[in-house]
Amino acid sequence: MLKIADAGVKQKSRPSGRVRSKCLSSFLCDKQNERDHRDLRIDKVGVRGLRYPIQVLDKAHELQNTIATIGMYVDLPKEFKGTHMSRFIEVLEAHGGIVHVNNIPDILAAMQEKLKAATAHLEMEFPYFLTKHAPVSGLSSVMDYTARFIATACGREIDFILGVLSPVTTLCPCSKAISRYSAHNQRGVVTVHLRSPRTIWIEDVIAMVESSASCDLYALLKREDEKEVTERAYENPVFVEDLVRNVAQKLKAHPDVSWFKVEAENHESIHNHNAYACIESHPAV
Repeated sequence: MLKIADAGVKQKSRPSGRVRSKCLSSFLCDKQNERDHRDLRIDKVGVRGLRYPIQVLDKAHELQNTIATIGMYVDLPKEFKGTHMSRFIEVLEAHGGIVHVNNIPDILAAMQEKLKAATAHLEMEFPYFLTKHAPVSGLSSVMDYTARFIATACGREIDFILGVLSPVTTLCPCSKAISRYSAHNQRGVVTVHLRSPRTIWIEDVIAMVESSASCDLYALLKREDEKEVTERAYENPVFVEDLVRNVAQKLKAHPDVSWFKVEAENHESIHNHNAYACIESHPAV
């Protein structure tokens, strides 16, 4: 093939891609690093709603792959106009494309270093799947729950909160007491947030919640299973108040739980509003 140089045409020298990029960047102003004069520090600034693959510890299978919706934030000193949003994504990509729960301290430290921040926050919410067996037929099906990791680094100190949202069935004790034929029941959601110096399995939190309700839920039920779960709920009525107290009692008895917050919300079947209750532990004075 005939090259331009071979044809006697003198080529104009052009800078390489790396040099050209360096030259271009020297002409681009950095608005984020400009000084801000409003004298207001920002507590949290960053990216939210980022979907990203993660791996979490699974009690039955060691690891579970899932997709998290992620928020990443740092503090911003009062003298800076803005933060560099792209650097948050760079931190994630630097950890191999998949965020592992054990990498969270490293990710927080990298955010602090790359964004020159004193504090860093990482929030993840993701579906977590368990295989459950119907109570009579024994048929297996996959149930989905929602889990959260909420981690903050302040200097070298790291605060980690585990969150679990578990759907349950509740049957109203009042309705059972005053009705001749049945009682109204509904699906509720219990949200648990806790701190622990040791690993707390997501499955164990789910078990605490489900054993505190009138009955747990299943993705697959045959007729004999449906009879079992409806009768079980009828024999075990709980108010939303009972539900949070039952869960809180179990968390208080757990030797590795240092703080917790339990919320329950029932999607009422005979009202156009929900019933809600909350208990949060407080350190002894």
